[in-house]
Amino acid sequence: MQKNRRPAEWHARVLTVLKKSSVGMSAYEVLDELKVFNPKIAPPTVYRALNTLAERGQVHRLESRNAYVACRCTQPHHVPVLSVCDGCGLVQECVAPQVLSALSAVANQTGFVSTHQVIELHGRCVSCCEVVAS
Repeated sequence: MQKNRRPAEWHARVLTVLKKSSVGMSAYEVLDELKVFNPKIAPPTVYRALNTLAERGQVHRLESRNAYVACRCTQPHHVPVLSVCDGCGLVQECVAPQVLSALSAVANQTGFVSTHQVIELHGRCVSCCEVVAS
């Protein structure tokens, strides 16, 4: 980690940056935001913080966009369904335990053991649909 900064401080700063955004952010976009606090911050610092936060379930990685969003759910240890707007980039998070149950049942039929789930839906948010309709 950067000199004179504890890892926990960077974790908190990264999480704050992501919580301010309603769209997914790349690690380099987070890095640019953090340069306000320390112009010498290096990419590995941000990547380590993002990985730690993801392991804790405090952020989600948008696999399709190689970006990150802050977890907005209050339920611990959940599998989110992330709705990603292809128009404006808005990311909305929902918890759908029935979806995870159905996927687990499918995996169990073949003896597959899932260790990681990412469920992303791509399309248009309500606002973007209204713009297209007008």
